[in-house]
Amino acid sequence: MAHHLLNMHHRPLGKTGLQISALGFGAMRLPMQRRGGAEHVRVREAVRLMRHAYASGINYVDTAYGYCAGESEAVVGKAVRGLRDQLIVSTKLPVWQVKKRADFMRLLEEQLRRLALAHVDIYYLHGIGAASLHNTILKHHLLDEAEKARRKGLIRFLSFSFHDKPEAMKEIIDTGAFASVLCQYNLLDRANEAMMAYAKAQGLGVIVMGPVGGGRLGHPGAVIRDLLPKQAVSSPELALRFVLSNPNVDCALSGMSAVAQVDENVCVAAQRAPLSAREQNHIRRVMDKLQHMARLYCTGCGYCLPCPHEVRIPECFEAMNLYRVYGLLAAAQARYTTIGNWPKGRRADACTQCGSCEAKCPQHIQIRAQLAEVRRALGGENQ
Repeated sequence: MAHHLLNMHHRPLGKTGLQISALGFGAMRLPMQRRGGAEHVRVREAVRLMRHAYASGINYVDTAYGYCAGESEAVVGKAVRGLRDQLIVSTKLPVWQVKKRADFMRLLEEQLRRLALAHVDIYYLHGIGAASLHNTILKHHLLDEAEKARRKGLIRFLSFSFHDKPEAMKEIIDTGAFASVLCQYNLLDRANEAMMAYAKAQGLGVIVMGPVGGGRLGHPGAVIRDLLPKQAVSSPELALRFVLSNPNVDCALSGMSAVAQVDENVCVAAQRAPLSAREQNHIRRVMDKLQHMARLYCTGCGYCLPCPHEVRIPECFEAMNLYRVYGLLAAAQARYTTIGNWPKGRRADACTQCGSCEAKCPQHIQIRAQLAEVRRALGGENQ
């Protein structure tokens, strides 16, 4: 597979001086197996997979404290052995486990031991938003602790990964403490687009996760396929090409669990101009129109809640939109099934037609009739 090496192109990561491959390896979906009643990484297979990715030109691997039942960091450590100076390695501080200032260094040192590394190139504050910025990071002086770790040579660059509303990102960028950001961005979710441009303008590197919509775009869907009618492309390929065409994206991070996945993604990432400006504009126009259609069915405002029977109405409609608007039936069914796994989360089949939701809906959606349609289309009765 080394023949890809010349093709995979690399981009500067903000002002870090690092040259990062357009595709990064996310070590959160490593091959697992059940042993002794628990899930464990298939270590040899996972190491082989990552080494294959490196040989294909991927020079960035990303892990975190809790990935793969807490085993990912140790396996990444094994996979980078002997290649350390050629690779960019990142892991993430589990901010929710920080209760006092000293926890920062204690956790970082534990992670470096697991990785068997003297330092990591990028250290993320994991999944932060407005609340954790104020209630944990600033309160416990974690930015000062990170600077101390940087001076000691334990981390090269401090970064943050982000799952909050886009407007919360600006305040975090404006602290001036971060060299890069990792956020969600894909065909179905372009909410962070403006803040990614802002981050880039402030000199931060921008890495995106979920380029294939967390697997939602891995299922073939006619609507997605027809975005480029003259080209025979799979949904995941188109999704990745769309992300890599955004000039504000330095790297698309993808969780990969099989050699075939790595090969397919590397082939896409090796194309210098994944989509022309005309193709991008066409796709944006179509997706904007689809998004507008989705909002006609439900804006996700949540005013209909709480439901006395704990039906997760917005989530039921969101799953339905994947099918009705985007033609992604398998993805819609998978999303719908997970609703029943949440505490206080029930699917459309729990609806008793009481109508309390409709009285509260600002858009006057016929929620009861729509929920019945969700149940029929996504198989609520049989789940």
